[in-house]
Amino acid sequence: MSQDVPILVVEDEPKLAALLRDYLVSDGYTVHCVDNGLDVVSAVQAFNPRLILLDLMLPGRDDLEVCRELRTFSAVPVIMITARVEEIDRLLGLELGADDYICKPFSPREVMARVKAILRRGPLLKEPATVRLRIDEARYSASFDGIDLDLTPVELRLLKTLSDAAGRVFSRDQLLDKLYFDHRVVTDRTVDSHIRNLRRKLDDASPGDDPIRSIYGVGYKLEL
Repeated sequence: MSQDVPILVVEDEPKLAALLRDYLVSDGYTVHCVDNGLDVVSAVQAFNPRLILLDLMLPGRDDLEVCRELRTFSAVPVIMITARVEEIDRLLGLELGADDYICKPFSPREVMARVKAILRRGPLLKEPATVRLRIDEARYSASFDGIDLDLTPVELRLLKTLSDAAGRVFSRDQLLDKLYFDHRVVTDRTVDSHIRNLRRKLDDASPGDDPIRSIYGVGYKLEL
């Protein structure tokens, strides 16, 4: 039943990651491990797991932020692993899309039982949605339809602002507030210039497809 089912283990404690991997592999699962929050999203996109075991104390990036981003493009089931027992109710209340949680310390057999129980829920085993736009702020990189966009830092922040609230209309002033942190004096038409550059680069990646919409008299929004 578990043959060729890929599982992603996100755990920065090497001994614990190895323990989980060994138990999963011995039961026939294919396992990929990462130990840094910065690598989770790219690992999900590359490995396409059917389930994620996600530790909530990761280096590199806030774990809850990782979980939120996963839910913007993937329906893959997530089991949270946490030592923060007192925060379980709060974590679940955040509606981050986790399917279950396990508290440290735990028995590997308990983990296996939870994994099998969730994988038996057929409707949850959906393939991740196709992601057209991918942005990695930590690495200052972005791609559209798999093509690198080669953005400037300002263009990256602009695109990230629009994509984080896709469908929302931003005024030029609102976008300016997100673009510069040094209080330089610029006009709201500076946004128009950056938008033109973004559109050109998006069009280079996917000719004839412009996801940035101009709202006359108001500003801009992103529609994917």
